[in-house]
Amino acid sequence: MEAEKVTGIHGCCPNPLLILLEPQNHQPLPKPKSTTAACRHTFAATTTSSFFPNTHFTNHESLPSHQESSAQFLKAYPKYSESCQVDKIRDQEYYHLSVSNHVCLDYIGIGLFSYSQVQSQVSAVVPLTSSSSSPSSHECSEYPFFDISCKSVDLKSELLHGGDGSQLESCIKKKIMNFLNMSTNEYSMVFTANRSSAFKLIAESYPFKTSKKLLTVYDHESEALETMVNTSEKRGANIMSAEFKWPRLRINSVKLRKLIIRKKKQKKSRGLFVFPLQSRATGASYSYQWMSLAQENGWHVLLDACALGPKDMDSFGLSLIHPDFLICSFYKVFGENPTGFGCLLVKKSVVSMLEASVSTGIVSLVPPTQLLNSLDSSGSGTELEQKTNFVTKLDELHISGSNSAHNSAKSTHNNESGKDAPKDKSKEELDQSISTLGDNTKLEEKGSIEIQCRCLDHVDSLGLMQIGNRRRYLVNWLISALLKLKHPNRLDHFPLVKIYGPKIKFDRGTAMAFNLFDWKGERVEPILIQKLADRNNISLSHGFLSHLWFPDKYEEEKQRTIEGKKCDEKDAQNKKSKKTDFGISVVTIALSFLANFEDVYRLWTFIAQFLDADFVEKERWRYSSLYQKTIEV
Repeated sequence: MEAEKVTGIHGCCPNPLLILLEPQNHQPLPKPKSTTAACRHTFAATTTSSFFPNTHFTNHESLPSHQESSAQFLKAYPKYSESCQVDKIRDQEYYHLSVSNHVCLDYIGIGLFSYSQVQSQVSAVVPLTSSSSSPSSHECSEYPFFDISCKSVDLKSELLHGGDGSQLESCIKKKIMNFLNMSTNEYSMVFTANRSSAFKLIAESYPFKTSKKLLTVYDHESEALETMVNTSEKRGANIMSAEFKWPRLRINSVKLRKLIIRKKKQKKSRGLFVFPLQSRATGASYSYQWMSLAQENGWHVLLDACALGPKDMDSFGLSLIHPDFLICSFYKVFGENPTGFGCLLVKKSVVSMLEASVSTGIVSLVPPTQLLNSLDSSGSGTELEQKTNFVTKLDELHISGSNSAHNSAKSTHNNESGKDAPKDKSKEELDQSISTLGDNTKLEEKGSIEIQCRCLDHVDSLGLMQIGNRRRYLVNWLISALLKLKHPNRLDHFPLVKIYGPKIKFDRGTAMAFNLFDWKGERVEPILIQKLADRNNISLSHGFLSHLWFPDKYEEEKQRTIEGKKCDEKDAQNKKSKKTDFGISVVTIALSFLANFEDVYRLWTFIAQFLDADFVEKERWRYSSLYQKTIEV
């Protein structure tokens, strides 16, 4: 019967586009169809009742086995089996996760390459060495497909005159634009060192002198947002923020509407509206109609897409909403190499309004010129010469691509004058050099370069429905399982886990924020949980929820819950003239499209250990001794 309920859910909610299209608590907006509401209610009810109903777990040793839990999971979500292709991709392309027995729940962004792809790249070069052994996992992470090179150029100049960059850059830009379903006719893209750099570039270039307001919608603090706020404030911006209503942490829609809507007499641009479609901390999903409302009232809109899943952009209504700016981030290899870059997309029609600025943060993607330094230098002279030639030819490819974008007029003049450039010979040598990369990098006609981003290709082949359903099942099962952990010897069934923001919900994201409390009701420090998880080969993160609004009836709970943000001496000096930041320190996780049931089950069994009071006290003492400071709870 439970399986039938879930099947019915997907019969009436066939498209995850509804996640973004449904209005949320702001009037006057049309209400969702009753069938959709009933469908989502049924999903939540089914999730709650399907996993060991009417059962609480008070001892980590009493948890059901992985096999028993998996059977219950598949019974509740029979359509999960339709995503078996993800498991095949994980086994074939990301086998290092199984070898290392590592659970990665701390990756935010979108992957570019697969681990197997990196292995094949290294193997294409390493055979030149005298060693016959396969490269280790650590060695593979040192072999990039590209390096990052900083550019001393201002954002507006780069957008107007930067061109497509080298052939390597142009190729990756094209792949990313296609992946995001963004039109090159409407948007220009620059690469940035990271997400924070992208936010800072906008803050340094936006005309706050005439459009003075910066309005952000974030339920948590982040380095990127703090960088933007501080930079904008120095340039005269009036900083405003949405608030999130306790206890469900939904947007305080009444206040946000007042901040967005302008008076009838005002006609000039109000400022910059910075909006994420999902919270990268709590997993809350927000209606894109907030962006529509902002545009109608004269705001420029910056869409922060960093927290979206790898195919969530497919459900974003670009035909309805055209943000002026869009920021997203990419990392190299899931579970192996989190380094990468940020992407800043700017609508071409707004480039002219940007102001010139002296800033850093824009980068170029260049061939891996440091590859030679990572290789074993013990080879013969011939082997080292071959390695040097390999790197040199990659550099030539980058230089050739860059020069072609800026010196096209000079090249044309030389050809007309009868001067023959050594083009054919260079092309032949490049072809031979690049071929050493196997199938990952290849030359196409006219010497253009094509780089295979296998992770993007895998995600494209799986599609939005398959990825979205799989992640939805996993995160909602995990929440249901965590909420069943109760402390023993408490008549009130005091819960071990408190989840902030949405709980079991059809349209929630796959990020989650939570805290653990001991049997006395005292919080276990998030940093301690993170360190213990690392010891168990589980990667978690921690964050700080902010901009919380407590109605009067929750005043007592507010006093128990809210804390001042801890910061180091440098941060304290920078903020000594500002008011203290108040909020809640939390543990955070995020499920990637490669997550499987074993990952969430292992996290559940790890957290269940905190039901043991002796375990908690022992680890608190050990942590306090090792780091010579007392845990504040």
